[in-house]
Amino acid sequence: MGRPGAWAIIFAMTRPLVALAGVGAWGRHHLRNLRSMGCLGPVYDPSEEARSLIPVEHRAASFEDLLCGDGAESIVIATPARTHYRLALAALLAGKHVLVEKPLTLRVSEAEELVRLADERQRVLMVGHITLFHPALTKLRSLVQTGALGTLRYLYANRLNLGTVREEEDILWSFAPHDVAWLVCTLGQTPRRVDAVGGSYLRPGRADVTITHLEFEAGVKAHIFVSWLHPTKEHRLVVIGSDLMAVFEDGKDGGRLDLFRVDSARLERAGPAGIPDTVEFARAEPLRLELEHFLDCQRTGEEPRSGGRHGLAVLRVLAEAHQQLGRAQPALPREGDSPDHA
Repeated sequence: MGRPGAWAIIFAMTRPLVALAGVGAWGRHHLRNLRSMGCLGPVYDPSEEARSLIPVEHRAASFEDLLCGDGAESIVIATPARTHYRLALAALLAGKHVLVEKPLTLRVSEAEELVRLADERQRVLMVGHITLFHPALTKLRSLVQTGALGTLRYLYANRLNLGTVREEEDILWSFAPHDVAWLVCTLGQTPRRVDAVGGSYLRPGRADVTITHLEFEAGVKAHIFVSWLHPTKEHRLVVIGSDLMAVFEDGKDGGRLDLFRVDSARLERAGPAGIPDTVEFARAEPLRLELEHFLDCQRTGEEPRSGGRHGLAVLRVLAEAHQQLGRAQPALPREGDSPDHA
């Protein structure tokens, strides 16, 4: 690749700085992208190991330092879920635009407060639902919404792996938000019915496996199967229409999206030996696209694709599924907690 043009350099230099809270397993990807985009501001993580990843000139002494001064107009919060509400609240009160990793909060009432406050302060509030920015899933969403698959019948998502077991949340809150977010955005509605079952095998009271059934208007049904107690890694999304069936398989270089033609009368895949049509889509890092969108929304004032209201809708689905599992809500952070290593 050649050197960037003069206008690209000028644009990068004039981009508003973005502060970052949390440089854990996912936060370090935010760090890498923000740095390459030329808009990395101050960064804080209480872990000494994580701090070693932060360029010296960007290290902040505390979370409060991220909110002080005019150095950064916005902040990315990539900390454990139990800290999201408190840190996002502080950032909005400090006048910052906020991108907080999923889930937005652990309680619906907290998310409602953040959405209200962002409206009052005219700040961007965005949730890190990265599936809404994956190029293949963006293409699939377009195929569904334009009716290219025919009448929608049902959808299912599998998100399975062996570990990593999270101490601060269960599998529902860790894995399921990705697919709930995509379904709510793609169908443009929340489900009218939510049912969920699960099993706790590694730690009492915290689900390691869940299956969530969702029923939408017009009879469209979906299920989401998530597990971190599975021998192989699998991320698959299947959408069944009356004319076409779509299968997305995540993997290297953005994965693969295939379309299968359906002969409904004979209940078989049409075409030569059922060979699918592979759909082409742009190859780009979803997180980079998400961060670009965050900056664009600050500039234009538009509601983000994964804005606070969308995050609240997703949270309501998760809360209902959580209740179906028959457990109490996860505990909120204790007073005085700091943003742990994410």
